[in-house]
Amino acid sequence: MVCMKPEIIDVGLENVEQTGFFCFMSKRNNPGWKAKLAWLKQRFREGLRLKLLKMPRRGFIEYIPGQFAWRPVQAKGYMFIHCLWVVGQSRGKGFASALLDECMADARRSNMDGLAMVVSDIGYMKWKRFLLKHGFEAVDVAPPCYQLMALRFGDMPWPKFSGDWEKKARACGKGVTILKTSQCPYFEDATAALLRIAQRKKIPAKVIELKTARDVRRLAPSPYGTYNVVIGGQAVPSHDRARAALLAHGK
Repeated sequence: MVCMKPEIIDVGLENVEQTGFFCFMSKRNNPGWKAKLAWLKQRFREGLRLKLLKMPRRGFIEYIPGQFAWRPVQAKGYMFIHCLWVVGQSRGKGFASALLDECMADARRSNMDGLAMVVSDIGYMKWKRFLLKHGFEAVDVAPPCYQLMALRFGDMPWPKFSGDWEKKARACGKGVTILKTSQCPYFEDATAALLRIAQRKKIPAKVIELKTARDVRRLAPSPYGTYNVVIGGQAVPSHDRARAALLAHGK
């Protein structure tokens, strides 16, 4: 791995409309982009931090004090990483480590107990091996494929998942339920796509907007938290699997 010190941009209320937030950079009129922008402006007031690699390098990290984390976790005192993403030719150059170092430094300056992040073997959440190399430990697990990783600076209690996954999923009832937030700009299009399939298949469907971090902890039936699909009272671990299940319905 080639270790390089990248230039990193701090994004906040004063410049987010100019810099954007990495995702959907060329689609600023998309409803998902606008929803994410509004969401970020609220979260900056809660201590959220967003760091971008300066172009042409491509990547970012988003994190927030654990009591405000938009994941179904109990992580007060920990700096909680929502997203870490380095793509394309920027991979393999130490940039992810540089972004994580920024988060760690902020956590120490804020006198926090450590860092935490949810990982999975699905999609972009495959960060377990990377975090282990940086001293994190797996401190909690949840079905079917999620782990809570944490690094603590002292001996404070570890963070943990909120739990009650099956109970929360059953509470959604029959048909398709999508519990979503505006934390990611891709959620709007993903939701619309599943609703179109459900309508075509004549499957009852509803959307529940999770508007606060408390809503996520209280209602999310999946450790991912910010986007959840429940079919017939059972949580489906990814959009792709939910789409496949709906397309197969009635065959």
